[in-house]
Amino acid sequence: MILVGIDVAKDKHDCFIQIANGKVLFKAFSFANNYEGFEELYAKILSCNDSEIRIGLESTGHYSYNLLGFLLSKELPTFLFNPLQTNQFRKGLSLRKTKTDKVDAKTIALMLATESDENAYSLQAYQNEELKSLTRYRADKVSQRSKLKQSLSRLVTILFPELESAVSTVHSNSIYAMLLKYPSAKDVAKSQFHSLVNLLESTSRGKIDKDKAKEIRNLARKSVGVYVSTKVLELRHTIKLIQILDEEVAEIEKRIQNHMQELHSPIESIPGISTRLAAVIESEVGDFQRFSSPDKILAFAGLSPTTYQSGKYTSQNATMEKRGSRYLRCALFLAAHLVSRYSKTFAAYLKKKRDEGKHYFVALSHVAKKLVRVIFHLQRTGESFSDFA
Repeated sequence: MILVGIDVAKDKHDCFIQIANGKVLFKAFSFANNYEGFEELYAKILSCNDSEIRIGLESTGHYSYNLLGFLLSKELPTFLFNPLQTNQFRKGLSLRKTKTDKVDAKTIALMLATESDENAYSLQAYQNEELKSLTRYRADKVSQRSKLKQSLSRLVTILFPELESAVSTVHSNSIYAMLLKYPSAKDVAKSQFHSLVNLLESTSRGKIDKDKAKEIRNLARKSVGVYVSTKVLELRHTIKLIQILDEEVAEIEKRIQNHMQELHSPIESIPGISTRLAAVIESEVGDFQRFSSPDKILAFAGLSPTTYQSGKYTSQNATMEKRGSRYLRCALFLAAHLVSRYSKTFAAYLKKKRDEGKHYFVALSHVAKKLVRVIFHLQRTGESFSDFA
């Protein structure tokens, strides 16, 4: 068996090739992160003249994406390792504090020999990277929008603090439209009443009527808000940025919806799990076939409990590892919360754990683990969820 370890970087990659018995075929060498460099690597792999080849590299996000696609296009069995895993493995090889790209390449080659039960990275998982990019891109946009909304609430508190008591939320199309035209309490107080009513009624589709508009204007006349021209400018810019992000998030969600329609994911059949939430789980796990058991998915998400035992001592305070994909971990926890509300099966399971005296979040972690086992079964069998409770 030929073992090929590759340490990935931005402009070049380092590679080490050996046989499983320890014989070195190619000492650590570098190749460029371009087509010529990839072809050079492929030629050296082919020159080894062995029927079985295993190629390993660290999962380093966008730096490994192009190389990974090339290797899969050549139908070469490729294995991805967590950088934390390779770091710990390297430290176990020597007491010396040595870390170079060439050492890392050799370390990955040695890991290929020991991690024989790992499943190769599949083309399906690689194709799911597009869906993962979309879900993570959406998460970034939503995070940006949340920060802008916090800034907007701060500005409203300065310019028109009484507004929040008059409406259910300042983050609505109608209030945004009003604030763009009348950004402060002073502007609202001086506005023509029929213009204010028409603006609010049309943008809220009749939800804000004449009486509510009158209440808002009366509050504006007695407001303690201070007119600050720089804050007015900041408020208008903030609203426009939020509206742009709203459009971008909607466009991303439409793309996610199209991807999920092609996948026909059985995860969507579980009550409480929306298409967007199912998309995060699908994309972060990738190919479910590369996991031999639900426990490995739990470990991949960082939901496994830590274990510490030495001599006669065994720790009773096991905490969650919280390693691996934080996106998957957050999605599974949110899904566990939602299915406990909409599924009789999971609601009964949560109640059982709560009745055992467990804290809500501890009980919810048990629900998340049960949910992973259910999802694993659905993905392997293609069945839809059946609420049997």
